[in-house]
Order: sequence, then C-alpha cells, then structure tokens
Amino acid sequence: MKKILFLDFVLISLAVTFLGGICYSSFHILTWMKDNQETTKQIHEVQNLVVIDEKPPKVAADVIVEDAIHTEEKLMGVDFEPLLKRNSEVVGWIQVKGTNINYPFVQHTDNKYYLKKSLDRTYNSAGWVFLDYRNSTTDLDTNTIIYAHGRVDGTMFGTLKNTLNREWFDNSENHILKISTPFYNYVFEVFSIYHIKTTDDYLYTNFISDEQYMNFIDLITKRSVYQFPTVVGPTDKILTLSTCYNSAEKMVLHAKLTMYENRN
Repeated sequence: MKKILFLDFVLISLAVTFLGGICYSSFHILTWMKDNQETTKQIHEVQNLVVIDEKPPKVAADVIVEDAIHTEEKLMGVDFEPLLKRNSEVVGWIQVKGTNINYPFVQHTDNKYYLKKSLDRTYNSAGWVFLDYRNSTTDLDTNTIIYAHGRVDGTMFGTLKNTLNREWFDNSENHILKISTPFYNYVFEVFSIYHIKTTDDYLYTNFISDEQYMNFIDLITKRSVYQFPTVVGPTDKILTLSTCYNSAEKMVLHAKLTMYENRN
C-alpha cells in the first residue's frame, strides 16, 4: 500500500510539474507574440509617419573621405519633429541596405532601459534600437555604437544576420549604411562583419592614441567573415552595430564614416 501511495504521489508530482511547464511556456509564448505585434505596429506607424528623403549632399557642407568606395551616394534626411513628439529620447534614424533595419533609434542614461522598453517607453521584451549612453548625440565619437535585440521575427536587428550571406556581400550596394540625426546626415561603408562569443572588446568608444585605435581596427577587421575594400585609417570614425547571434554569441557589424553634412 505504501508503494502504491508513493507511486501515486510521484505521478501526481510529475503531472503537476508537466502542467506547470506547459503553463509557463504558454505564458511566455503569448507574451512574445503580444510584444511582437506591438513592436510591428509601432514600426509601421513611425515608418508611415516620418518623411525620409534622399538627395545629394550640399556642395558647401559635405565632406567625402578620399578613399570612399561609393562617392556619389545620396544622404538620407529625416524629419524628426513627429518622432520627438512621441519620444524626446529619439536621437537618430538608421538604414542598413539588404536588411529590414529602417528605424529611429533612441538614447537613455544607461544601456539597459531600452532592452525592455519600446519606442513609446512601455514595457516590451523586444526593446528598441538604442545608441550607447556614452556616445555623443550631437557629433560622432571615434566609435559610435548602436544596439538592438536580434528578434527571430526579423524586427529590430533580427535581419543583421543577412550581412553574413554571400549574396549580401556580393552586392556592393549593400555595404552602405545611412544615419540621420537632427544635427547631421551620415553615410558609412562596411568594413567588417562577424559573429563571436559574447565579449565587450569591440565596445570602446574612444582611444588614448592612434596606436591603440589602429590595434583595435586590426582586431575587428581580422574577425570579418569577408574582406571588404574599405580601409580604415587613424583619423577615421566608425560605426558599430551589435546584437545577439544566439544565446552565447554576438553579431557585429563595423562601418567607416565616408560622407556627412551639417543639417544647419
């Protein structure tokens, strides 16, 4: 009788644990779906709300780096007024060719807030695209860093993995990134893409010497899965995009500033 009671207890415990696991998993799936729907809704709203135009740089204001590959690229300009009405922490807009990345990005006083907050600052596990809190919003640091979750549905930086595909690399037009801020419009050219076990050794924003900076450039360039024609020198500024590749690795893209104009 005791053996039967013990067996019944074990079976009931297993059943409770199993049902609890199902409930827990179902809750998280439903939450993910809800957050995904809300994120997709906000993306569509801001993309339909904001006016984006592309035009050649102003003759008197543009600066083109001499060794730029795409010297005739148009600059992207964004009307930030409606975005700032939605969220005063919006600091720019980013486009990455060959991906779905075409979003406004924000900046808070730390790098945690927008991991779980959407553009409207409500809780959302999808988070939003955000600029490193250490970076300047009025100009560029030596390394400007932008983060977002690598969502499996392709939102946020979920399609940054596209850059690892040979088809993406073979089309040199994809190597262009564009950013617009209330102060400047920028064009960048990709020089390194890779995924790596989670580390922070590519997340420095400034450097104490040209030697330190060029050692850094050498490190991140050698990691690239493809060899790009873009060359980075000691006076160049770069952009870094960082997201999750999987639970243990990061997906990283680096690009060099090749053109910009002052919007004022």
